[in-house]
Amino acid sequence: MEDTTSKIFLKWSDIQEYIKILSLKILTDYPNIDSVMGIPRGGLIPAVMISHELGIPLVIHPTRNTLVIDDINDTGYTLDKAPGVYHAVLHHKPTSKFKPNFYAEEAGEEWIVYPWEKEDSEALPDYFQSDEFLEFTEGEDNSRVWPEEDNKVHTIGGLTIPKDNTNKLNKK
Repeated sequence: MEDTTSKIFLKWSDIQEYIKILSLKILTDYPNIDSVMGIPRGGLIPAVMISHELGIPLVIHPTRNTLVIDDINDTGYTLDKAPGVYHAVLHHKPTSKFKPNFYAEEAGEEWIVYPWEKEDSEALPDYFQSDEFLEFTEGEDNSRVWPEEDNKVHTIGGLTIPKDNTNKLNKK
């Protein structure tokens, strides 16, 4: 089936402008924000950019004054389940069931392709609503027997972390 959704392809210069808009709103309207966290995947890059712009830390676990960022608030499904008190996005669709504290720009029905995404990405609703993601969020799939060597590592955000302490200085 052919994708007939119109797409808007953003450039890095567009993203820089949205980051400046969000940063100014943080400084003027939310001066108590002292850290930033990005929603994987789309919110990670904007969160890092705001962290650099404002000189505030990027955190993994939000606190009371952490700003949680995503690239777009489309349906609201992702942000409605997100942690934190303060939420911001680059683009907000007014049809969303969730209203972030602030956003850089209101979006229409077009599919927005960010510079960190593949240009041929399909215009699909939130991938977080897929059966695979819902199964992932409900917990580990215990129906599969994993090889013994896979039981020796943890993964965090796609990075493989050994279960054993590999710290040579503070080996316990």
